[in-house]
Amino acid sequence: MTRSLNVRAAVLALTLLAAILLIWQVAVSGTAKTEAMDPEYAALMGATATTGKSAMPGPLDVAATIWTHLKDPFYDRGPNDKGLGIQLAYSIGRVALGYGLAVLVAIPVGFLIGMSPLMSRALDPYIQILKPVSPLAWMPLALYTIKDSGLSAIFVIFICSLWPMLINTVFGVSTTRKEWLNVARTLEVSPIRRAFTVILPAAAPTILTGMRISIGIAWLVIVAAEMLVGGTGIGYFVWNEWNNLSITNVITSILLIGLVGMVLDQLLARAQRLVTFPE
Repeated sequence: MTRSLNVRAAVLALTLLAAILLIWQVAVSGTAKTEAMDPEYAALMGATATTGKSAMPGPLDVAATIWTHLKDPFYDRGPNDKGLGIQLAYSIGRVALGYGLAVLVAIPVGFLIGMSPLMSRALDPYIQILKPVSPLAWMPLALYTIKDSGLSAIFVIFICSLWPMLINTVFGVSTTRKEWLNVARTLEVSPIRRAFTVILPAAAPTILTGMRISIGIAWLVIVAAEMLVGGTGIGYFVWNEWNNLSITNVITSILLIGLVGMVLDQLLARAQRLVTFPE
């Protein structure tokens, strides 16, 4: 039954993809009426202005561009001309550092708040005030204090990754079944050992849910952050290609960003399944 459902879902997904690609190709294949214009402006705008060809590339154009990038993803011809492999490596590195720091802070603090009603009441106002603040709102302050665009981007990733993990950890710890905690107290298990042997296994699925949400937000925010700070990274690559009017490269980058985001999400989804057990 499950295998049949998977096959039907795959067939439906491929059918939808084929339909989208066909509609896309047909939509950009036509030509429009052209008008007389200044030769210098026509030379700047290229075939879009002189022949009436659609400015939006078709799927065949995007596929050709993707193949070109795949053939040499790590070329380096200067500050504004690097391969997609290098751009992705910088972005993934920044996300890994900011996300890793958030893990180191959010999970221990979440355990502390979840296990202590006093700390929960004391810190809750601060969490509720800071949580709704857009991560990009921290960027000017980070640039002013840190004075390094790369570290500022990492700081923004840290901030946006912190709250989903912290809140889910608090929820998972605080909702651990009371019967299990009472048995641990009856056996005179120390608080630290109780946290690792009773609470952590019970809260792990909820913690992984928060980590999964955080990685998606982090990958989303790094693109916007790199557009602001410049330098090297997939976000800056998108912005730079837009300034170059290379819509084909912009679409290629969008597809690549989505693919990497899906891979990161699925890695944490697999980890979540590993720590989820039926009661």
